[in-house]
Amino acid sequence: MSDTNTPYIEPPMAVDEPFTHPVVQAQAQAQDPIARKRYKRSWGSHSSNPWRLPALDASFWPVFYRNFLVWRKLALPSLVGNIAEPLIWLVAFGYGMGALIGTIDMGTQQVPYLLFLASGSICMSAMNAASFEALYSAFSRMHVQKTWGGIMNAPISLDNIVLAEMLWASFKAVFTAIAIMGVMLALNISTSPKLIAAVPVLMLTGVTFSCLALVFNALAKGYDFFTYYFTLFLTPMMFLSGVFFPLNQLPPLVADIANALPLANAVALVRPLFMDEWPTQAWVHVLVLLAYAVGGFWLALALTRKRFSA
Repeated sequence: MSDTNTPYIEPPMAVDEPFTHPVVQAQAQAQDPIARKRYKRSWGSHSSNPWRLPALDASFWPVFYRNFLVWRKLALPSLVGNIAEPLIWLVAFGYGMGALIGTIDMGTQQVPYLLFLASGSICMSAMNAASFEALYSAFSRMHVQKTWGGIMNAPISLDNIVLAEMLWASFKAVFTAIAIMGVMLALNISTSPKLIAAVPVLMLTGVTFSCLALVFNALAKGYDFFTYYFTLFLTPMMFLSGVFFPLNQLPPLVADIANALPLANAVALVRPLFMDEWPTQAWVHVLVLLAYAVGGFWLALALTRKRFSA
């Protein structure tokens, strides 16, 4: 018979395991290569040096695909907005000023000003599309909406998020440029079969300017900061890169500076293709664009790491 006077003893409560910071976990599991690999993928390299080499893997793809799914809902308005401005430039200057200017002497042939402007404006459009996406949209996801912070709760590192943003802005740039090229083909501005080779060049142009824009995205405290980038960098480059007039019309010193700008090298690659010619010294222009892209991405990644570690 049970003793009714026996005191009731409450069973011990289940206690959750204490939270351990990922850095401490990584240090405790330093001898476990599997745990070390899992940590590096989830949280990045152990090193606190923001200038360390990028730690990239295939986990950037879900971030890229997430941006695509969001954009797909507004694809048509976005496309109209991206191609409207360059087409206005093309109509106003190409048909308006083109009737006054006539042709441009390109050395090997006389080129109608409309064709000359179209081959430069398509590069300018890729530049603008990549810059807007890597500035305003990426800043909204990073700072305003805190989307990047939410993504990093998954096993996706900051390095892969920055890579995904760069590739997404590049995709937007080449998508916009191809749409504009389709309009130019419909208007019979150029029918060169070599235009297909302009697509990878425009993709590289998008990569280059998205990397440069992400540098300013990492430094920005608000949207107003981007005014400096557009006013002091993009706008002067747009007028000094041979989009509206040949570079040989500039003073020699200014022309030498202009030839080192990324947009000028993109135009030098694309314009001959519109003229049904192959660009001369193409490898030089490609190397310049690659140098801007690699240097810009590394700088953007280092500054973004410093921002998130502050």
